[in-house]
Amino acid sequence: MSTQEVPLPIVELMADGPETAVHLAKARAFAEPLLASRHFDTDEDALEHADGVADILRAMGAAPSLQAAVYLVYAGEFLSDPEDVVTQAFGPSYGHLVSHTRKLVQVQRHARGAMAEDPGAQGQADQLELVRKMLLAFSRDLRVVLLRLASRLQTLRHYAATKKPCPPMLAREAQQIFAPLANRLGIWQIKWEMEDLAFRFLEPEQYKRIASLLDEKRVERESRIEAVRCQLIETLAQGGITAQVHGRPKHIYSIWKKMRGKQLEFARVLDVSALRVIVRSVEECYAALGRVHERWQPLPDEFDDYIARPKSNGYQSLHTVVLSDPVVGGPAAAPVEIQIRTLVMHEHAESGVAAHWAYKEAGTKGYAGVSAAGDFEDRVALARRAVLHQLLAWERDAVQAVAETIPAQGLFEDRIYVFTPQGNIVELTAGATPIDFAYSLHTDLGHRCRGAKVDGVMVPLQTALQSGQTVEVSAIKEGGPSMDWLNPQLGYLRSARARTKVRAWFNARAQQETIARGRDAVERLLQREGRTALKLDTLAEQLGFEHADALFEKVGKDEYPLRNIENLLRPPAPPEEEKEVVIRRSRMGDGSSAGVLVVGVPSLMTQLSRCCRPAPPDPIRGYVTRGKGVAVHRADCPSFRQMALQAAERVLAVTWDGEDHVADGVLYPVNVSILAADRQGLLRDISEVFTKEKINVTGVHTQSVKARAWMTFTVEVADVARLTTVLEHVAQVPGVHSARRK
Repeated sequence: MSTQEVPLPIVELMADGPETAVHLAKARAFAEPLLASRHFDTDEDALEHADGVADILRAMGAAPSLQAAVYLVYAGEFLSDPEDVVTQAFGPSYGHLVSHTRKLVQVQRHARGAMAEDPGAQGQADQLELVRKMLLAFSRDLRVVLLRLASRLQTLRHYAATKKPCPPMLAREAQQIFAPLANRLGIWQIKWEMEDLAFRFLEPEQYKRIASLLDEKRVERESRIEAVRCQLIETLAQGGITAQVHGRPKHIYSIWKKMRGKQLEFARVLDVSALRVIVRSVEECYAALGRVHERWQPLPDEFDDYIARPKSNGYQSLHTVVLSDPVVGGPAAAPVEIQIRTLVMHEHAESGVAAHWAYKEAGTKGYAGVSAAGDFEDRVALARRAVLHQLLAWERDAVQAVAETIPAQGLFEDRIYVFTPQGNIVELTAGATPIDFAYSLHTDLGHRCRGAKVDGVMVPLQTALQSGQTVEVSAIKEGGPSMDWLNPQLGYLRSARARTKVRAWFNARAQQETIARGRDAVERLLQREGRTALKLDTLAEQLGFEHADALFEKVGKDEYPLRNIENLLRPPAPPEEEKEVVIRRSRMGDGSSAGVLVVGVPSLMTQLSRCCRPAPPDPIRGYVTRGKGVAVHRADCPSFRQMALQAAERVLAVTWDGEDHVADGVLYPVNVSILAADRQGLLRDISEVFTKEKINVTGVHTQSVKARAWMTFTVEVADVARLTTVLEHVAQVPGVHSARRK
């Protein structure tokens, strides 16, 4: 599907109404008989998996329409024509989603299979990159991304619940692709759980060690955190701040990463004990922070203001670490991390883009601060672009990570991602220009491209684009590309695909000119012969061509003589009554052939045909003419084939005499066709080759059209084998494209 044909799923997700709950029930009822008693290749029950994915999306705040899509996608696995069936039952948007998601699943399965065959670091990097690239490509429909995230999390939960070993390729894919993607989209609840589960399967010993350390300190930690929580609620209430305060989940993978990255012991990891404070406004966030710092001593260098300086994926919160009070009769003072945020910030932190799809009422802020007020289409384009910018950031994260592990490979440096004005993402070769961009959208748009804007500013067509830019091209109504675009020094094109399309356009135009030239020659011949009523396609079929344009092209290239058409239009006269003749051998002289034997017929006069000019050791055939004996043709002569079809009874078997023709001094005229770039002195240089090779030239015909020369030489040779060597020397003359016998 082209970029302009991609549906806008954000519109549907933002426009969900009460009727979508009905669609959800209808979708599950549609899928249930197809999924019941079915299992996926992960050994999961298909219906249970679909229910689990829908529950995950519901917890993220996704609309019922997206939850309904889950059942349709998995039902498509068991339909013969899933896209058409789903489209007819639920509409084209769901049909596209089923098609895209199934394609992506197939890519993931292929990648995991390839990783199993090539378990090395390079093989894994290549296959993970394939999946990541496909995710980015299919992110034009953001529902696909969310569905794949939720599906992978549900699969990891299945392996954890059943205590079955999870395939390492699947867990590694979750850790290195899906968790970073969820992080970039701000879907923290999926990110943390997916990282912990993947860590559990990939590093079971390390996972158990951290988990046991957490269990050993659980009572002590819970008593401390509960004491601090009560003190914090009281402190905030004294300041007139109403807040929700609860413990923050402890994620084993993040603890392990911090221990490994900072070379810390478990006891020195500060966010093992943590609280989260949720207030009503940004002002209350800072007020609560002030009360916290008044109540407890903050640790230096452990404060982050992500409200004033949000993370690149839109995450906002205040983070601080304070030294808690000693617990009476219990442990001494210890650090506690406290996060402070508003409810909107919290929901964004938990569900990212999915949470903001729920905010669709006028005046409510959407993803990345896009307001629902104003023009709806513009708002959707801005929301789409904001999300896709996060996907580009995810791409850069992956580039940096791979560069650190495989610095010499340069796996991801050869492409960029730009946006259309509608917010659709387009993948291009690094250094691509606006013309490359136009050709990636549509071939005809590339041909007609004459100007471009990048981020709203007019730029030259040779401008190298960069990731994240929005590109808009302007085009004329009719026209084609310029020959300058094919000049690499001018820098108009970087993509090999675009260059191929430009060359194809010029080749097609040259072919049209050749066909027009051939058509004109054939039509003039028909006028001379008084046969203008003859259908051109019929004429072409009689000459052995599929259609008239194929004939015109050969004639226009001077690769098919008009004499063949004349011979077809002037069939030979019927043969005279055969007379008793005596066999005799002819020699060339006075127009007769030399060294030709007529098989099975007594002495019969023979003539070498001028249309094909046979010479030893060509395979030859004879044709009885009227009053001129037997005309000897090459067996592959088109004129002979036509005459043989019309009068097969006049064909005779002939053969060359077995004697040495060279020794006899017999010479045979042969036509040679030469195609060359026209220049001064060309005829002289070719003639010098024939003279040097001691080849007698008896006739020359030349024609020059648009700096190209078509030449026909009539030369005398004793044997065709000798001619092959001479033509190889002629082909080496500067400017000669081809030299061959006609």
